[in-house]
Order: sequence, then structure tokens, then C-alpha cells
Amino acid sequence: MHRHIAHALAAGLALTAASLPAHAQKNYPNKPIRMIVPFVPGGGTDIVARSMAAKLTEVLGQSVVVDNRPGAGGTIGAETAVRAIPDGYTIIMVSGSYATNAALLKLTYDPIKDITPISLIGETGFMVSVHPGVPVRNIKELIAFAKAKPGALNYGSTGTGGITHLATELFDMMAGTKMAHIPYKGTGAALTDLIGGQIQIMFGAMPSLVPQNKAGKVRGLAVTTLKRNNAVPDMPTIAETLPGYEAILWYGMWGPKGLPKEIVTRLNTEVAKALSLPDIRERLAGEGVDPDGGPPDRLKDILNRDIPKWTRVVKEANVKAAQ
Repeated sequence: MHRHIAHALAAGLALTAASLPAHAQKNYPNKPIRMIVPFVPGGGTDIVARSMAAKLTEVLGQSVVVDNRPGAGGTIGAETAVRAIPDGYTIIMVSGSYATNAALLKLTYDPIKDITPISLIGETGFMVSVHPGVPVRNIKELIAFAKAKPGALNYGSTGTGGITHLATELFDMMAGTKMAHIPYKGTGAALTDLIGGQIQIMFGAMPSLVPQNKAGKVRGLAVTTLKRNNAVPDMPTIAETLPGYEAILWYGMWGPKGLPKEIVTRLNTEVAKALSLPDIRERLAGEGVDPDGGPPDRLKDILNRDIPKWTRVVKEANVKAAQ
């Protein structure tokens, strides 16, 4: 008799446990959501994340709180998100550096298999910007100056092996130049030193660089996409001078592996709605970001495109991870 009761109780507990996730999914969200940003505040990823967090807070009825977890080129924040409980209450906003980290570093997680894609937020490029004191006004002059004075130009990046680092390495490889790399922990810190003249050049995220260029604090020379950017339509592309050069910066949102389909669908739908709103589109477009908001697999497709590309750059440029 006791054995039957024990079995019944065990079966009841198992049934209850199995029904909890479904119940939680149905009422999702019923508490604040943490959106990890794996960089310091002030960079492009942080700017885009805060715009999306504010809009998602409105439509979901729960606070979406940005949690900056910088370090190791973004891998600390990414690992935190990978290890989180897959209940929809920890998500992460990443940028193209997520793919370059996979190309350079021995990660403790699989960058594709250990995540659940939610949405590709949008794509943009970098703006090649110099301190106003650097005597160049276009890419042709930049290449000539860099060749005439090897090592005279220090460029900032968001960290060794990050996408701004590899985008600049790709430029050096194709242009036959050699600029000195100064790694930072994020766009904000590098931009501060660019404005202050401690570094001379930066391939920086458009959301951070467009306002500074318009204010005259830096001088934008070109964008890294194949087509000109609507935020700075008069600015040429690098490819107009250096055919074939392209470096795309994207922003994407994902959660831990095993995130329930219903939660992925809810978040993807709300992100797509937010990206269709005129104020969000105008804000992102003003910062050079072309909104996307397609199905979750769009983000997986981007990773499958970019990881092999940056792996080739790491190998050919002999880029080594920071010790």
C-alpha cells in the first residue's frame, strides 16, 4: 500500500514538474527580463540594446533591464548567457564580435549549438574615423600616409580578436599598410581616446561614430559596407578605393540553448513589431543601422557566413589571442 502511494506521489510530482514550464510559458513574462550586453556602456551594442529594451518593456509589460557584463572581448557576457536557465528571463544582445571571437578563441561553449537564436536586429558597417589632427581626408590619403609612416598610426579596437580589430586587420592586409593595434574593453573607451588624440584612427560602430562625426569631434573617411550608408550618404565606401573590401557589423539577440519555442516566437514577434515602429526605425537609421527583425534562423545564417570569413583573416594576419 505504501509502495503504491509512494509511486502515486512520485508520478504526481513528475506531472506537476512537467506542467510547470508550460504554465510559465503561457504567462511569460511575469517578472523582469535581463538583457545582457557583453560590453561597457556607450558602445554600439549598448546603444542598440537600450533602444530595444525600452520598447520591449512597453510591449511585454515587464521591465527589460540591460546588464553590462564586459570583458574578454564579449565572451564573459556570452558565457553568462549560455549558462543561464533557458526560461526566457536571460537574453543577450551581441554584435559581429560574437563571430570573430569564435574565429580566434577557444571558447567554453559552441557559438551556434549552445544558443537559441531569437532575432537579427539589424546590420550596418563601421565608420573609418580619424582624429581631426591626422592630415588625411579620404582612404587614398590614409593608405599613402600609413605607407609613408609605418607604425605612426595607432588604431583602437574593442579588444584583440574583436570585429573592429579584424576589420582593421583586413584593411591592412588588402591595402598593404601596417597600423599599430591598441585594444580597449569597448567602443566607448576607444572613442574617448580617439577624440582626445591618444589614438589616431578607429573602425568604429556607426551608432557611436555618426554623432561624433557630425559634431566634428572625429573625421569620418569612409564606411566599410559595399553600399553607402543612408546615415552619412555623402561618405564613400572603402570599396570605392579598395575594391572587394567589406566588413559588416550586425546586432543580434539570442538566449540559452533549449529556450522554449513559444518564448522564442513571442520575443521574435515583439522585436519585429518594435523594429517596424517609425520611431525605432528612425532612431536606428539615424545611427546607420538597417533594421531586420526576420525569423530566428536569420541570425544563424549570419553566424554561418561570418565565422568562416573571420577565421581566414585570423589565420592570414596571424592574429593571436591576448594573453
